[in-house]
Amino acid sequence: MSVELFLKLLTLFVVVGIGYGVARAGLTGGTVGLRTLSNIGFMVFVPGLLFRTTATMDLAAMPWRLLAAFFCPLLLWGLACWAWQRWRSRATDADPAWPAVRAVTLSFGNSVQVGLPFSAALFGEAGLRLHVALVSLHALLLLSPFTVLAEIDRARAAARHMGGASLGETLLTVVRQTVVHPVVLPVLLGLAWNLSGLTLPPWIDGVLQMLGQGAVPLCLVLIGVALDQHGLGPRWSVPARMAVLKLLLLPALVAVSGVLVFRLDGLPLSVLVMAAALPVGSNALLFAQRYQVGEGEASAVIVLSTAGFALTAPLWLWALSRWARVGG
Repeated sequence: MSVELFLKLLTLFVVVGIGYGVARAGLTGGTVGLRTLSNIGFMVFVPGLLFRTTATMDLAAMPWRLLAAFFCPLLLWGLACWAWQRWRSRATDADPAWPAVRAVTLSFGNSVQVGLPFSAALFGEAGLRLHVALVSLHALLLLSPFTVLAEIDRARAAARHMGGASLGETLLTVVRQTVVHPVVLPVLLGLAWNLSGLTLPPWIDGVLQMLGQGAVPLCLVLIGVALDQHGLGPRWSVPARMAVLKLLLLPALVAVSGVLVFRLDGLPLSVLVMAAALPVGSNALLFAQRYQVGEGEASAVIVLSTAGFALTAPLWLWALSRWARVGG
């Protein structure tokens, strides 16, 4: 663990601690204040970030093999988590969006606040370029499909509760709730702008960039506020196990896929595995707060996985160095 990375992790905990302290002092307005802050983050800052990312990324220059090696196992992992949780919750009265929320919590890595400085410090400019390519599609390819699944599950539950709506009504509800959504809609609009060949006017780009930058500190403060309201909970062992799955099992699956399926090695493999080994990102909490499900669990997993990353990151770097020597 380098000094630079340690200080970066310390900075994250300090900002989270500020949010916790503000909440303890009663300055957030309680549950209403938390909902207001999370709505601002999810309805204003995150859409601005997603639209700018998709509208300005160079689709032709993307390292598509690396992206496939990262997102294919990641999405399969998330879908497996969603399916498992959905099967377990069939006999309970859990919120229909719960499986999608937990899948995002187990999949979404902190690719910006931790990932960017980590890649720059360890892999230099070449590795950072590869990591930035992963970042550009991270929220798009993880939040969008699980948003669709959450909306489908909620529409089905609503149809059953109302005595059974027609298939057409259910599909119309799903489409409306999915497209007119603060994650999916800005992505679709950004891709449409990108494919049109137009460039963003400088002043609009500046506004969107400022909104995207605001998402990072707000998310960290929200984690602290959520920890004050929910704590680790009486079942703190569940978030701890989820953190272990994210830090150890997921990167192992990505590593195996990268080596055996996509035949990666060297720098691309290292960037790939370390991106999968990152702690849970703050967008997982925003996603949970969007559906008002599992906020306490998401905040606890974020904090525990971030702390645990200080131990698991050196372990994965050691494993990658051993593989490089064996492969060489």
